[in-house]
Amino acid sequence: MTNKPTSQTIAHIHTPFPEKFSVPRQPGLAAHAEGIIKPYGDYDYLAAFSGIEQHSHLWLLFEFHHNAESQWQAQVRPPRLGGNQKVGVFATRSPFRPSNIGLSAVKLLAVNHEPYFHLVVAGADLVDNTPIIDIKPYIPYCDAISDATSSLAPSAPQPSLSVVFSEPASHFMDHNATSYPNLRELISELLGFDVRPAYKKQKADAKIYASRLYDLDIHWRVRDNCVVVEKIVRYCP
Repeated sequence: MTNKPTSQTIAHIHTPFPEKFSVPRQPGLAAHAEGIIKPYGDYDYLAAFSGIEQHSHLWLLFEFHHNAESQWQAQVRPPRLGGNQKVGVFATRSPFRPSNIGLSAVKLLAVNHEPYFHLVVAGADLVDNTPIIDIKPYIPYCDAISDATSSLAPSAPQPSLSVVFSEPASHFMDHNATSYPNLRELISELLGFDVRPAYKKQKADAKIYASRLYDLDIHWRVRDNCVVVEKIVRYCP
């Protein structure tokens, strides 16, 4: 296996996801997952972004920076197939790729100039501080292909678990709504898709999981096809 090529970073995106666990597996699945794109270095240049607000959505090309030291794999086990069937890496969107490059479409919410120039986007499926190597407008007439098909992923996934919140978790969200707006909706969007490893879904699972969002630890378990969010606490490394 050869070394992965490097690409020029033009920006970084800041998202609610400090770690890979619980990050949405595709863009748009968590509509309340907002990201802030901050141009980097020589690319922090307003003229380069002039007119970008004319587009409702953007393509982000980015680097899977958490996989920088990992070897690419010729075959992978897509979660969509339950993690039990191997297919070629180029038939999937696996992050373990020779080029280490990802592609996501996000919704452009705002172009802000205070306290610094940045773009606000929604539906991001990227880990916090992911390097962005290019930004392109999403053009509906050529990017949305009406007769496109995929037998691997023929339709959008649907949440498989309901999500409920304990009294302590609800208390935390109610008393921190200003600091963490839409936290309940975001947690529900993420955990409803059952982010556990595939092998954990086939048997009784009493484990309490912790998903990191912002600077928070979300503690939850699965009981009777329902995610129970037990508590929400400040992350303490």
